[in-house]
Amino acid sequence: MMAFPSPSSNNRNAEAKVFLVTGATGAMGQAIARQLAATPDSEVVLVCRHQDKAKQAVKEIVDSTGNSRVRYELADLSRQDDIRGLVARWTGPLHVLINNAACTPRTRQETPEGIEMQFATNVLGYFWLTEAFTPVLKTSAPARVVNVASYWAGGLDLNDLEFVRRRYDNDTAYRQSKQADRMLSAAFAETLAPYRISVNACHPGDVHSTLSHNLGFGGHETPDQGAATPVWLATHPVGQQSTGRYFEHRCESNCAFSRDRQAVRTLYELCANYSNGKLRR
Repeated sequence: MMAFPSPSSNNRNAEAKVFLVTGATGAMGQAIARQLAATPDSEVVLVCRHQDKAKQAVKEIVDSTGNSRVRYELADLSRQDDIRGLVARWTGPLHVLINNAACTPRTRQETPEGIEMQFATNVLGYFWLTEAFTPVLKTSAPARVVNVASYWAGGLDLNDLEFVRRRYDNDTAYRQSKQADRMLSAAFAETLAPYRISVNACHPGDVHSTLSHNLGFGGHETPDQGAATPVWLATHPVGQQSTGRYFEHRCESNCAFSRDRQAVRTLYELCANYSNGKLRR
């Protein structure tokens, strides 16, 4: 897919911390990107699906923060080939990866590869992007991965990840995906800790957004309020010092899902099978 031209290496501030934010044209994703762009010496890359929306988001962020080091890349994060293309054209460091993109279609949909859309976007997208960017994160370390999950999580069925046997319900599928994100955060944290890469998950807040509307919720917090915890984990020392943890409202919270080491291991292996081309239905 076409991408907005990247800044040349001559224009890049050698001291800048580089952030990548997925789902960055959504209400909360754009708020995350804008708050990061407002921090000193930051370079922010928005990963978006639609070029017109991406251009508008970049313009609004640059205009509001005065930070010209904001750009976008186009990728559909439900598609592994798109993620591979994004990583292949990446140059320079990446210090913080924020996995935020999510969808909540009201009817069961599939990607062109035949994967249920919520699982592909909300779970495999996080897995594939983290896995693909691991070499870059290693060379950029100390580095961080922040996974935007939710307190609205549970009901994961490891034997029916794509709602082939169960009746599809977008709320049930969303809760399952957010449980999976919290569990995968623990799995990646253990794998990446030796390389000085922290991986944490968080609940961002109840934001008034398209996603919450699709789930039947109105949302009572502004996008900036929802962005506060992900941005805090991306910029505050605690986000580097802690790994494999789950946070709500800038405080660590107990996550029973992540303590089930066998289930975490099984989920990680199932996701890895998708990466190896062995679709698990």
